[in-house]
Order: sequence, then structure tokens, then C-alpha cells
Amino acid sequence: VQLQASGGGSVQIGGSLRLSCAASGSTFSASHMAWFRQAPGKEHDFVAGISSGGTPMYAPSVRGRFTISRDNSKNTLYLQMNALEPEDTAVYYCKTVRFWSGKYYPWTEDWGQGTQVTVSS
Repeated sequence: VQLQASGGGSVQIGGSLRLSCAASGSTFSASHMAWFRQAPGKEHDFVAGISSGGTPMYAPSVRGRFTISRDNSKNTLYLQMNALEPEDTAVYYCKTVRFWSGKYYPWTEDWGQGTQVTVSS
């Protein structure tokens, strides 16, 4: 599955953004998917994941503010981000993932380009 994330930008504290991830290939609907992010100088962190059946999972830091969803008819993954905080500033990546021991892990370490989200006052 080839993935292309988009929708990032610069917003003020408390603002909203909706990220999209367009997937190519015929296996999207059967794939678990997730969003990760990398802030400057930090590692890639899990943000939110969604199973092939549509069950969501969130990192504690974004629960209640972010919503992950998928549209299998459009081969697209979404991340609605509300009440954004400066700590949400990062490059966001979408990935196909595997679920193991209660967590989502990316199948590969090839992160690609991602989409930049910047939250400022």
C-alpha cells in the first residue's frame, strides 16, 4: 500500500485541522491503519490507530481531541484534530500497522514525507 498524507498547516492554539491519507492498492480495507507523529528532536510517537473493522485507539495525549476514521470506499484515512496545542506540533505520518500486545506497530520504518502541523499562539 502506497500512502500520501496531506492536510497539515499552521494553526493557532485551540484550532482544528483535518489530515487525510490517500492509499493506493487493493488492500486498504483489510489493513489496520495508524497516525504517528515526530516532533523536532524526538522519535516517532503513536497518535491514533484504527482497525480494519473500524475500532479506534488513541494515545492518552490526544484522546478526546482527535478522531481517527477511515473511508474504505475512498481508500482514505483521516485524522480530525481539534483543540490543538503547541505540543501537537510535529510531522504527521500515516502507516499500515500490525496490532500486537495491545499496541500498533508500523510494518516498516520507511516514514516517507509526512505532513507538517504547526500550532502556535
